[in-house]
Amino acid sequence: MQVEVKVKNPYKVFINEGLNLNFKGKVAILTNPKIAGLHLKNLLEKIECEELFIISVKDGEEYKNLSTIEEILNQMCNSKLDRKSLLISFGGGVISDMGGFAASIYQRGIKFINIPTTLLACVDAAVGGKTGVNNHFGKNLIGTFYQPKAVYCESAFLRTLGQRELSAGLAEFIKMAIIFDANLLDFIEKIDAKNFLKAQCEDEIFIKIIAKSVELKAKIVSKDEKESGVRMLLNYGHTFAHIIENETHYKSYLHGEAVAIGMNMANHLSYELGLLSEEECERIKNLLQKFALPTYYKIENIHEFYQAFFLDKKSANHKIRFILPAPLGKGIIKEDVPKSILLKSLEHFI
Repeated sequence: MQVEVKVKNPYKVFINEGLNLNFKGKVAILTNPKIAGLHLKNLLEKIECEELFIISVKDGEEYKNLSTIEEILNQMCNSKLDRKSLLISFGGGVISDMGGFAASIYQRGIKFINIPTTLLACVDAAVGGKTGVNNHFGKNLIGTFYQPKAVYCESAFLRTLGQRELSAGLAEFIKMAIIFDANLLDFIEKIDAKNFLKAQCEDEIFIKIIAKSVELKAKIVSKDEKESGVRMLLNYGHTFAHIIENETHYKSYLHGEAVAIGMNMANHLSYELGLLSEEECERIKNLLQKFALPTYYKIENIHEFYQAFFLDKKSANHKIRFILPAPLGKGIIKEDVPKSILLKSLEHFI
């Protein structure tokens, strides 16, 4: 299956089309030791090029920073990559974000492709061209919009994922269903959670999750490549999640786990604003918990948590922008939330 992302320089997302890659010039593969141990040998058998280099960085969101980017760039320089070279991001969302960012700034931009190896990267990070790294102030505050030349999603890579990684990826799919297509919630609720979390479900389940996510995201990105409008809706749950990740130094939660908590927090806010019913809030909470996703985070200092909202990239002119379901299947951008109501919704988490 192929899905086209219709941006200025269009590209395709190939889903279970098989890997058979032939490139001219030099190619560098960015990955980490865990992914290399599981899948690199298989990938190398599928690539033909003039020269091939492997760039390996430490695994984990805590290493998604400018220090690691400098390390990547140094290895690209040592390999004497030029403007006609290609960088392959081979891994999860962290690798995808850093690979795209490094490619966008190396010699003012070289080509890159994404080959995601996690469900989260397949349904979200690898598609759309948002690249970046974290710093002390927050998540993805340093980055670029830089589209890949192609994305290759292969469900075979997902078979080696553990329960947490599968759950984290599904959280992003649930996010899209809540904001864009309530009918998808029925499909998700019918998935056998036990087999899914053991990666023992049929390939058709993975393919449908990836395909529906990519189709939705491609449609949104084609309309709003640089997140000035409708693309902001994809950040449902993320405004809260990014604060949680930063407060816990990116060590306690996978990104999708933090997003799950963020969705539950956003739903509480939507309920307080009269946009979502109590039954709808409970339905989503139960669905997240069905797939072993966390829904609660204890806020230690509610006023510090509140102030952190103003570092969110979507906030502007001292106004906090929230993405909220109103109702399920439809998302809205809300920036006139009274402080009192926001704090009241956060009180559920203290």
